[in-house]
Amino acid sequence: MYYYALVVDDDKTMADCLADLLRLLGHTAVVAPSPRAALHSLRRRIPDVLFLDVNMPGIDGLEVCRYLRREPTIKDLPIIIVSANDGEAHQQAAFEAGANYYIVKPAMIEDVENALQQVMLRKPVVPALGSIAEP
Repeated sequence: MYYYALVVDDDKTMADCLADLLRLLGHTAVVAPSPRAALHSLRRRIPDVLFLDVNMPGIDGLEVCRYLRREPTIKDLPIIIVSANDGEAHQQAAFEAGANYYIVKPAMIEDVENALQQVMLRKPVVPALGSIAEP
C-alpha cells in the first residue's frame, strides 16, 4: 500500500531527506516548512500520515500534535515524531502529546518503513476533509 505523507520540519535539508526516503519507498510526500504551513496544507488535503519534527521555532511539534488530537476531523491521523532528541523523557512526552511513533534523526529508510508499517496497521479511518481551525 502506498501513502500520501506530510512532512513538517523547519530544517529544509532534513525535511527533503525524509521526503526523499518516503518517495524511495513509493509514497507521495509533501513538505511543510512550519506548523502554520502544515495547517494550511491540512486544510487542502488530509494526508494518510504526518511526520512531525519537535524542535521548531514558535509552535513546537508537541504543541502541534496536541492541537491535532483535539480536532475532530483529524484526531486519528497517524503522527510519527522525527526528532534529534533521543532521550526516553522526550519520547514519553511525544507519546503523551498523542504521537503514534517516534523516530530519532537522522531517519534511515528502515526506520521510516518500520514506522509506517506500525502506525498504518492500527490506523482508523480518517474522515473526509473538514474545517480545521487555526490554533
